[in-house]
Amino acid sequence: MGSGVLPWHIGRGRIMLQELHRIFLGDQSLGFMAEVLFRTCIIYFYTLALMRWIGGRSVAQLSIVEFLLVIAIGSAVGDSLFYPDVPLLPAMAAIFLVVVFNKLVDQLILRSDRLTRILEGAPQIVVTDGEMHDQKLKKQGISRSELFMKLRDKGVTDISDVRFAVLEPNGVLSVLTHTRKEQAAGLGLFHPPAIPHAELPEDVRKSLDL
Repeated sequence: MGSGVLPWHIGRGRIMLQELHRIFLGDQSLGFMAEVLFRTCIIYFYTLALMRWIGGRSVAQLSIVEFLLVIAIGSAVGDSLFYPDVPLLPAMAAIFLVVVFNKLVDQLILRSDRLTRILEGAPQIVVTDGEMHDQKLKKQGISRSELFMKLRDKGVTDISDVRFAVLEPNGVLSVLTHTRKEQAAGLGLFHPPAIPHAELPEDVRKSLDL
């Protein structure tokens, strides 16, 4: 073996280590991982404090404005965590400005119903007295199956029980049901298998006049 030439297995092992370093760290050193940890801690608690200030709701309850807020904050947070050339203070300032802008929009929405409808949308009545409004469902991108799922989640087993079903701007379905005396003819949301009359117990057949 000539001088300056590594055995093939050693050279191959070194190449593999270099490739693993490139895959996991790129051009950064192991020391940058400590910086990422430090940046993550600062940005996490800073963002958490701001989110507690504006109040939090689950993703399913977010309005369009709040959803855009989450996207904007996520972009600013991600850049500040992983790019060493992105200083923390500008990222923190961007996050703060986004939150303040959202608070201002919230105040405007509280003062104007028209602006609320423009920015967040208006509630849509999708069921009236057991009758579905297919055009409104289609406009909102809601299928019948999804509507049935939302109704079942509200404890409704028969659509004829529904007096009004309102799809709120945040995607939540509000349901007002009939009393027993007010029920309208409608479509059941659960479809049990059909049972031949002959297989029904005698007392059940008598009660149903079969």
